Amino acid sequence: MINIVASRYAEALFQVGEDSKSTEKLYNELKAVVDIINENKEFANILKSPIVSKDDKKDLISNVFGSQLNKEMLNFMKILADKDRLSLITGIAEAFKALLNDKNNILEGMAVTAVPMEGKELEDLQAKLSTKYNKTVILKNEVDESVLGGVLVRLGNEEIDGTVKNRLDKMKEQLSQVIS
Repeated sequence: MINIVASRYAEALFQVGEDSKSTEKLYNELKAVVDIINENKEFANILKSPIVSKDDKKDLISNVFGSQLNKEMLNFMKILADKDRLSLITGIAEAFKALLNDKNNILEGMAVTAVPMEGKELEDLQAKLSTKYNKTVILKNEVDESVLGGVLVRLGNEEIDGTVKNRLDKMKEQLSQVIS
């Protein structure tokens, strides 16, 4: 669940990207910043610490990211420091990605199967779902042996359950109703 405050910051950054026609570039930079922060726990703790002053955080951001980020992203990071919102950076990146996907008519999801899907199978499933939803569907394959067979597709808030486990559960429920 994306935080409402994180969504607002993502929308503001997205609008900056739209105005400067650099939404893809901003997302790539934001993702890189999030990856760096998540990989370095000490750095993340400093940025989130209430003990470290806002000015020190802004200086640290400038020193670490100054030469790597464009002006808009650097200013955005400093605003987050000023407003004590650096802890929301991961949620902001998720919300920004959702806005970017919506703009590009992309729907990302997960295909859960008992065994890994081959490239062709995954591509065929993506093509069928793309036609159904009239969007470009991009699926990641997750292996969960408990599904036994078939596929469970999660797209946003929707689930399409075509698993053997689901069918067996339905049959079990029907049989228990007949017996009782």
